[in-house]
Amino acid sequence: MSALEVLLQSFCSASLLGTLLVLVLVYFISTRSGPQDERREPPGPRALPLLGNLLQLDLSRPDCSLLEFSRHFGSVFTVHFGPKKVVVLAGYQTVKEALVEHAEEFGERDSVQILHEINQGHGVLWTNGDSWREMRRFSLMNLKDFGMGRKVCEDKIIEESHHLMRVFQSHGGLTCGSADVVPLLLTHLLLPGRAFDSTLPMNYSTANIICSMVYGDRFDYEDPHFQAMVSRLNENVLLLGSPSVQVYNLFPWLGKWFANRRRFRQLYDVNIQENLQTFRQLEETLNPHLCRGFVDAFLVRKQSLEDSNVTDSHFHNTNLLMTVLHLFAAGTETTATTLRWGLLLMSKYPAIQQRVHQELSAVVGRRQIQVEDRKNLPYTDAVIHEIQRFANIIPLSLPHRTSRDVTFQGHFIRKGTTVYPLLTSVLYDPSQWETPDSFNPRHFLDNQGRFVKRDAFLPFSAGRRVCLGESLARMELFIFFTSLLQSFRFSPPPGVSEEELDLSPRVGFTRNPRAHQLCAVPRE
Repeated sequence: MSALEVLLQSFCSASLLGTLLVLVLVYFISTRSGPQDERREPPGPRALPLLGNLLQLDLSRPDCSLLEFSRHFGSVFTVHFGPKKVVVLAGYQTVKEALVEHAEEFGERDSVQILHEINQGHGVLWTNGDSWREMRRFSLMNLKDFGMGRKVCEDKIIEESHHLMRVFQSHGGLTCGSADVVPLLLTHLLLPGRAFDSTLPMNYSTANIICSMVYGDRFDYEDPHFQAMVSRLNENVLLLGSPSVQVYNLFPWLGKWFANRRRFRQLYDVNIQENLQTFRQLEETLNPHLCRGFVDAFLVRKQSLEDSNVTDSHFHNTNLLMTVLHLFAAGTETTATTLRWGLLLMSKYPAIQQRVHQELSAVVGRRQIQVEDRKNLPYTDAVIHEIQRFANIIPLSLPHRTSRDVTFQGHFIRKGTTVYPLLTSVLYDPSQWETPDSFNPRHFLDNQGRFVKRDAFLPFSAGRRVCLGESLARMELFIFFTSLLQSFRFSPPPGVSEEELDLSPRVGFTRNPRAHQLCAVPRE
């Protein structure tokens, strides 16, 4: 959907007069735009006043539009999102040079309007300066203390994978430990796997990992409070990437006409109130000598600073609230979405799935898979990496901002300029990948079938703003994916062929697969 269509729809819902005013405005500014002074700055498509290049962008897949611009204007170019000037970095070499070799200059985070209204410079994801450094340092330290990247975290993920597999088994016709096993087995013989949507159970499993580390406990999948919490997150991810919210971020004075903006705020406000209630409950039972999770550790640090009469601390309730919301969102949605892409791709390419099954059977058999098995599963490891590359979950990365004036690859970029490292152009860079547009696990294998690392594999971004939960996500992806493939064969629903499975993404803040159903057939 184009930006102009969104604008017109918004004003049409308000009044016919509003629509006419927009049309007159667009005509007026388009007929009076003159050449702009772009000396020393990155080149780019000619922009209209106010609208910028919005009429040339597909807001449902802006990364595709930007990728096309890069073919015309090079690896560093300027584009205008409405009145907002943005510099886009395209290609592996350019993105790496900016984020790693010029980490300080390109290391600040640029927020978006609808999130800034909520965060107000707090939390760990959309902030800068001393507060960001303190929250990131504390988050990394305590997430590691509560298991991230360690054996205790591996055990949590293994336990959660068992809960997830029970859900999948119920759709496959089997229920572990149930009194109804016999009739369900008979059903399984007649119907070897009922098609189902894996979105919610997959989100429940990844959400529970971050909940156990943040709150100190997991939730039952049938818990209505937990279900509502995950559903709100899923809906907000879609709303955040919707064309109308993207236009609102650029033209906030249009806010009252956007129902999606109001809905986003309503859902976020509920999350805020529920977390505040949870914090009060945890604080009432807090034991400073036995922290259950991240929230406990934060509350203990906050109390210690208050007892020491420290008045300018970053450890206050708003930072706790926003950091927890950021950790929950980042720790749930991206990993679950990657796993859903993985099962969809296995169903789409049964020959690849079969090779994963064969390797798992030969190396692991029926015993519990552990992280240390990764080194002996090169093909499976290659498949997981290729799922991440091909899925391209966050195609634009999160927006960066220059911390000072910088001359980069011969282009002058001013302090405070919004910068998008275009991860699509990295993960699909034809100079780095033999078949960038195809799902091809051989990208991560040498001629002897051994796993090889690839420098252009940057799904977690790079530099100062690299994903702080990368080690956790890698462990989750490996254990959840291999556990599911060890136990099930995934296939399209009855009446749907592999060729008919749709790999085109749906609109959202992250690149999600379109709504689909799959069959999970238990392996013998």
